[in-house]
Amino acid sequence: MKKLLALILCLLMVFSVAACGQADVTSTDADADAKKETIVVGYTIYEPMNYKDESGKLVGFDTELAEKVFGNLGYDVNFKEIVWENKYTDLNSNVIDCIWNGFTCNTADDDGIARKDKVDFSYNYMENLQVVVAKKDSGIKTAADLKGKIASAEGGSAGETYAKTFEGIVFKSAGVQTDSLMAVNAGTADFAVLDNQLAKSYCGKGDYANLEIVEGLSSDVEYYAIGFKKGSELTAKVNAELEKLAEDGTIAALAKKYGVETTAITDFSDQK
Repeated sequence: MKKLLALILCLLMVFSVAACGQADVTSTDADADAKKETIVVGYTIYEPMNYKDESGKLVGFDTELAEKVFGNLGYDVNFKEIVWENKYTDLNSNVIDCIWNGFTCNTADDDGIARKDKVDFSYNYMENLQVVVAKKDSGIKTAADLKGKIASAEGGSAGETYAKTFEGIVFKSAGVQTDSLMAVNAGTADFAVLDNQLAKSYCGKGDYANLEIVEGLSSDVEYYAIGFKKGSELTAKVNAELEKLAEDGTIAALAKKYGVETTAITDFSDQK
């Protein structure tokens, strides 16, 4: 009987050790997965940079480029739709890790402070303009025609900054850029100021067939860059990856896919 009990105890000890070993393996695997960092990219809906296709999947030039850059750097990527006016708060409170959404870096300021003083910017990766959009029969042709008119632009955007350079306008803030287009369409605003990339995607098409970009009222050339928290190590890492993706043709291919091949920057040598 004592021999039987001893045998049972030995078997229990063997199973216990084996089980502990298996538990250790599982724990190690879980820890490895947990250690893989996730980058949260802040964006707003803005075709062709970040938007949803017919299946509801988030696509766009910025979306795919962000996935490639951070994927190559070994990060998981999550996209978080933000309110543009809250972008700095979200970044500095770690709600997001970067602002990658057609973020104008060289002309706009926010609250009287240059954007470059609020964030660290990556290389400039795309050219842009702020444009004035109005109904085709609006009679708006010159800056003088805007006086006394209601302007709509996304709050906190380069569009707002540029709209307010026109004298005598009444400014009306919009939640997102497409809201400003809808305001013009509905007649609650006389004109909208928004990014050229977005305006070209909508004006003269579908529900916006009666809208046009008013030639001669555009801003000077702007540049898009990715915004990171001041002092972030991500800035240099992303710049290095952008160089690689420019050299191997990835950026050029994405630009062609999304119709921005004339404005995408594929040589960063003069920005080093």
